[in-house]
Amino acid sequence: MEQIKAHLDQIATLSKFDWEFFMSKLHRRVIPKKTVFLKLNEIENHISFIESGVVRLYIPKENPEKEITFGFSFENQFISAYDSFLTQKPSAYELQALTETTLVSISYNDLQDVYKTTQIGNLIGRLTAERLFLIKSKREQNLLNLSAEERYMKLFKDRPELLKEVPLKYVSSYIGVTAQALSRIRKRL
Repeated sequence: MEQIKAHLDQIATLSKFDWEFFMSKLHRRVIPKKTVFLKLNEIENHISFIESGVVRLYIPKENPEKEITFGFSFENQFISAYDSFLTQKPSAYELQALTETTLVSISYNDLQDVYKTTQIGNLIGRLTAERLFLIKSKREQNLLNLSAEERYMKLFKDRPELLKEVPLKYVSSYIGVTAQALSRIRKRL
């Protein structure tokens, strides 16, 4: 729980009461490697903080080679099918632990209690939502403005651990190229 406290302390100052109330609503989950822990059309009921591990966000297809990976989350980041979480409607994508992943999670209903009961809950919720939005916005801008090679280089620079822990087929999908095109990019570089 210390990791999430340190992360939240960077965002805002929590009173002892607020932290203890928030912490009482958290639960730890360990997700085995390669496990899909939110399936297509399920309603996301948690927002989680990654203590360790890597999570992939993707759109499944009948042919696994055609799956579309559109996001990764790492240690000390929040993860959720956030649109499903907010609307409490079925998710259009899945979440998969690529490595054994330890999450600290809060349910939708418990988060609503935190918002109502604590002074800092709404601020933390808003700032977390803003950070998730900025990550999504940056990704969209990169897809529109950068070449595949530039996206790969940026990914390599920003997240070198991704290239060590994530299969290249997911990396190629994430940057919007085929596995063969990624192989050519890697040879050129």
